[in-house]
Amino acid sequence: MTTTTRARPQAIHLTPAAEARVADLMSRAPEGAIGVKLSTPRRGCSGLAYSVDYVTAASPMDERIETPGGTFFVDGGSVLYLIGSTMDWVEDDFTAGFVFANPNAKGACGCGESFTV
Repeated sequence: MTTTTRARPQAIHLTPAAEARVADLMSRAPEGAIGVKLSTPRRGCSGLAYSVDYVTAASPMDERIETPGGTFFVDGGSVLYLIGSTMDWVEDDFTAGFVFANPNAKGACGCGESFTV
Protein backbone atom coordinates (compact mmCIF):
# COMPACT_ATOMS: atom_id res chain seq x y z
CA MET A 1 0.00 0.00 0.00
CA THR A 2 1.32 3.45 -0.90
CA THR A 3 0.55 6.74 0.70
CA THR A 4 -0.36 9.60 -1.56
CA THR A 5 0.20 13.11 -0.34
CA ARG A 6 -1.13 16.29 -1.83
CA ALA A 7 0.08 19.83 -1.58
CA ARG A 8 -1.39 21.75 1.32
CA PRO A 9 -3.58 24.62 0.13
CA GLN A 10 -2.50 28.16 0.95
CA ALA A 11 -4.08 29.65 4.06
CA ILE A 12 -5.00 32.79 2.14
CA HIS A 13 -5.45 33.60 -1.55
CA LEU A 14 -3.88 36.77 -2.95
CA THR A 15 -5.54 38.34 -5.97
CA PRO A 16 -3.32 39.54 -8.84
CA ALA A 17 -3.78 43.12 -7.56
CA ALA A 18 -2.59 42.08 -4.07
CA GLU A 19 0.40 40.26 -5.57
CA ALA A 20 1.26 43.38 -7.59
CA ARG A 21 1.08 45.48 -4.41
CA VAL A 22 3.39 43.03 -2.59
CA ALA A 23 5.82 43.37 -5.51
CA ASP A 24 5.59 47.17 -5.27
CA LEU A 25 6.21 47.08 -1.52
CA MET A 26 9.19 44.77 -1.96
CA SER A 27 10.67 47.03 -4.64
CA ARG A 28 10.75 49.81 -2.02
CA ALA A 29 11.48 47.64 1.02
CA PRO A 30 13.96 48.77 3.65
CA GLU A 31 17.31 47.03 3.71
CA GLY A 32 17.11 43.63 5.34
CA ALA A 33 13.42 43.00 4.55
CA ILE A 34 12.85 39.47 3.29
CA GLY A 35 9.12 39.79 2.65
CA VAL A 36 5.78 41.18 3.70
CA LYS A 37 3.84 39.64 6.59
CA LEU A 38 0.13 39.55 7.42
CA SER A 39 -0.87 39.20 11.06
CA THR A 40 -4.02 39.71 13.13
CA PRO A 41 -3.08 41.60 16.29
CA ARG A 42 -5.67 42.29 18.97
CA ARG A 43 -6.87 45.79 18.23
CA GLY A 44 -10.05 47.77 17.59
CA CYS A 45 -13.51 47.43 19.06
CA SER A 46 -14.21 43.98 17.56
CA GLY A 47 -11.03 42.29 18.76
CA LEU A 48 -8.74 41.52 15.80
CA ALA A 49 -7.35 43.67 13.00
CA TYR A 50 -5.38 43.01 9.83
CA SER A 51 -1.79 44.24 9.88
CA VAL A 52 0.64 44.11 6.94
CA ASP A 53 4.29 44.87 7.68
CA TYR A 54 7.77 44.19 6.39
CA VAL A 55 9.51 41.20 7.93
CA THR A 56 13.27 40.80 8.39
CA ALA A 57 13.37 37.22 9.70
CA ALA A 58 11.26 34.18 8.94
CA SER A 59 9.59 32.34 11.80
CA PRO A 60 9.30 28.55 11.39
CA MET A 61 5.62 28.82 12.39
CA ASP A 62 4.74 31.33 9.66
CA GLU A 63 3.06 30.25 6.44
CA ARG A 64 5.14 31.19 3.37
CA ILE A 65 3.52 32.10 0.08
CA GLU A 66 5.81 32.77 -2.86
CA THR A 67 4.45 35.50 -5.14
CA PRO A 68 5.97 36.83 -8.37
CA GLY A 69 7.12 39.95 -6.53
CA GLY A 70 8.43 38.46 -3.31
CA THR A 71 7.67 36.29 -0.32
CA PHE A 72 4.42 36.84 1.55
CA PHE A 73 4.25 35.51 5.11
CA VAL A 74 1.17 34.77 7.20
CA ASP A 75 1.75 34.88 10.94
CA GLY A 76 1.56 31.38 12.39
CA GLY A 77 -0.70 32.53 15.23
CA SER A 78 -3.10 34.15 12.76
CA VAL A 79 -3.51 31.32 10.24
CA LEU A 80 -6.60 29.83 11.90
CA TYR A 81 -8.39 33.19 11.68
CA LEU A 82 -7.53 33.54 7.98
CA ILE A 83 -8.01 30.10 6.38
CA GLY A 84 -10.01 30.46 3.18
CA SER A 85 -9.64 34.25 3.03
CA THR A 86 -8.93 36.33 -0.05
CA MET A 87 -6.71 39.40 0.13
CA ASP A 88 -7.14 42.07 -2.54
CA TRP A 89 -5.64 45.52 -3.18
CA VAL A 90 -8.25 48.15 -4.03
CA GLU A 91 -7.68 51.75 -5.11
CA ASP A 92 -10.24 54.40 -5.94
CA ASP A 93 -10.37 58.20 -6.00
CA PHE A 94 -10.40 58.52 -2.21
CA THR A 95 -8.67 55.53 -0.68
CA ALA A 96 -6.31 52.63 -1.29
CA GLY A 97 -5.69 49.57 0.80
CA PHE A 98 -5.82 45.84 1.26
CA VAL A 99 -9.34 44.43 1.46
CA PHE A 100 -10.08 41.04 3.01
CA ALA A 101 -12.91 38.61 2.28
CA ASN A 102 -12.70 36.42 5.36
CA PRO A 103 -15.23 33.57 5.74
CA ASN A 104 -14.18 33.19 9.40
CA ALA A 105 -15.16 36.72 10.42
CA LYS A 106 -18.44 36.68 12.33
CA GLY A 107 -18.67 40.43 12.75
CA ALA A 108 -16.84 43.70 12.26
CA CYS A 109 -16.84 47.12 13.81
CA GLY A 110 -18.65 49.95 12.07
CA CYS A 111 -15.50 51.56 10.73
CA GLY A 112 -14.22 48.27 9.34
CA GLU A 113 -10.89 48.41 11.19
CA SER A 114 -11.39 45.24 13.20
CA PHE A 115 -13.25 41.93 13.10
CA THR A 116 -14.29 39.09 15.38
CA VAL A 117 -14.23 35.32 14.82
